[in-house]
This record gives sequence, structure tokens and C-alpha cells, in this order.
Amino acid sequence: MNQTVQTAVVGVTGYAGAELARLLLHHPRLQSTPPVFAGRVDEKDAARGGVPLTEIHPQLAGSHGASELKQEPFSWKLLAERGVKVLFLATPHEMSREGTPEALALGIRVIDLSAAWRLTDAENRAVYAFVDEGSSVAAAVQEKAVYGMPELHRTEIAGADLVANPGCYATSIILALKPLIAAGVVNVSHGIVADSKSGVSGAGKAATAKTHFMYAADNLSAYAVFAHRHTGELLEQIGLTREEITFTPHLLPIPRGILSTIYVQFNEAQTRESVIRVYEEFFAESPIVRLYEKGLPQIQYSVRTNFADIGFEIDASGERAVIVSCLDNLLKGASGQAVQNLNVMMGWPESEGLV
Repeated sequence: MNQTVQTAVVGVTGYAGAELARLLLHHPRLQSTPPVFAGRVDEKDAARGGVPLTEIHPQLAGSHGASELKQEPFSWKLLAERGVKVLFLATPHEMSREGTPEALALGIRVIDLSAAWRLTDAENRAVYAFVDEGSSVAAAVQEKAVYGMPELHRTEIAGADLVANPGCYATSIILALKPLIAAGVVNVSHGIVADSKSGVSGAGKAATAKTHFMYAADNLSAYAVFAHRHTGELLEQIGLTREEITFTPHLLPIPRGILSTIYVQFNEAQTRESVIRVYEEFFAESPIVRLYEKGLPQIQYSVRTNFADIGFEIDASGERAVIVSCLDNLLKGASGQAVQNLNVMMGWPESEGLV
């Protein structure tokens, strides 16, 4: 087990980047090796060695040496000189598609927070219209990628050179459904409905017509019906067809957090105890998942934590259930899960620095 590792973050300026920086700066294994922050830096800031991290994110002032750190001009030479072994990419998809092959060629392990390498099926990837789709380089890198959900792929992540961090909506739905599907208790032919709602930060830091205050406040809206990019992750990781699940995302007028309400029918009547047993067996080694034995999760209980909360109710017949899954889209849905993956890759306790 390594006691520490030199990490680097490219893409620290966004919401997820800020949370990633905070988690890494506070991680007990990284106190002697703070992350290297690199990215685009204009000529004026390059002359002073980069942009101070606390100018980008003032809330990090006083966080374990953050005031001495800068976002430096990115170069592969910089990462090599600093001895970087694990690179976090909190960048747009196309930048991750371009940068990951170079990182791997330098022997740097990658945890990619974008959707660049999450999907193994070309039909599911088509929604992203990657410009390098079909190239030999992209195919070779995709072959190395492991879907970065430790609750499903802990063993593979431990030895991976490339971990593809899951999407936030996908995380909330997969964790709630996978145990029941794997146990064979859900009647998938009846159809599953996943009704998900997310805070505005899930759309990223760049403002759009539908994420600015005047649109989102005092509003609730559905979007990307039958077309959301996370759908492919649900199909591949849960093992469903498009006809077996209907996923509809909604925009909540809150800064952060996700609540997914999932409707299923069982193959045969279940009891609360039998369903709890399925979840407990599946998540026996998963310290980040919290199961509600009574009541249902709420966003206010999971927001600003790294936990994924799951609860459910069964109807009087025992044949139907409503499952509620909550998490913070910037933490377990992004940066927290990325650090969880780092812990697994390094052989550290999975929840270290997270709970």
C-alpha cells in the first residue's frame, strides 16, 4: 500500500473542480504531496507563475496550504517534472479524449470526470459525437477504461490505468437498481421508470438560458426526455434495454443535489425484509452507501456529503416498490466518487478522506 501519491488536476475552475480540490487538499494521505493544478493560463498570469487557487475559489483559503498553490500553465513536461502519477481530468469530453492517450503513454494513471470513456457500446457513445470515434487510438484507450463505480467494479478499478468516473444521474439510479436487477427480483419486462431531479450545478458553471436564476428559480422543468446522455450508462451497467427503462431528468431550483424516484414491479411478492437483505448483501463492502431501513432519503440529508442514500417503500401487495435515491451531484455524483476511486486504486480505505 502506497502511503501517498502525487496527483494533478486539470480543470479545477468548475464546480466539480472546486470540490475535487477541497477533497484532495484535506485528504490525510496527501498532506505531504498537494495536487498540481494545471490548465489554461493567459500570458499575464503565466508571468506570475499561474493563477492563485484562492483567486479561482476563495472558499478554499486556509485549506491545508491552498493559499500557496496556483493553477499553472498546463504542459506534459510540468506533470513529468512534478512526478505526477495520477491525473484527474475535470475537463470537457473532447479535451479528455485528446489528453488521456498522452497521459497513459507517459505512465500516468487517469481518473476522468467527463463522459469521454464511460461507454463501451458505440451506439451509446453516438450521443456525444466524438470526433475520434472509430480511430485505433480511441479504441485502444477505451479497451483500458473501467467504469468508476467502486460498488460495482472495485476489483477492476484497483488495477486500472484509466477510470471513467460515472455520471451523477447514472450513479443515483444504478446504485438503487443494480442490486435488485442482479438478484432477479424485478420484472424488467413490465418497465422501470426513473424520475430524477437535479440541482442547477449539474449543468456546469457556464450559464445558459435555462440555468440562469430567472429561468430556474420558482420553476421545475423536465428536459432531454428519451435523450439524456446518461441513459447509455444505465443500459450498460444495469443490463437493460432501452425498452425496459424510461429515464426522465428534471431541473430543480436548488444549487445542488439529486433525488431519483424509481418505480419497479417485482417478479413475485417481496417483503421489506427480503428487499433490505438484497441491498445489504450487495453493499456489504460499500461504506459510501447508506440504506434507510425506515423512511425515505431526502436531498437535505445527502447534500454536501459523499454518501449515496437509498430507501424504498413496498405496496400492500408486495408486488411493487418505489425506490428513492439521493446524493450530492458534485460529490458522490462527481468529485467524491473520483476520490473514492483514487482510494481504491491506491489500496487505501475506500472512504478515507470522504467521511
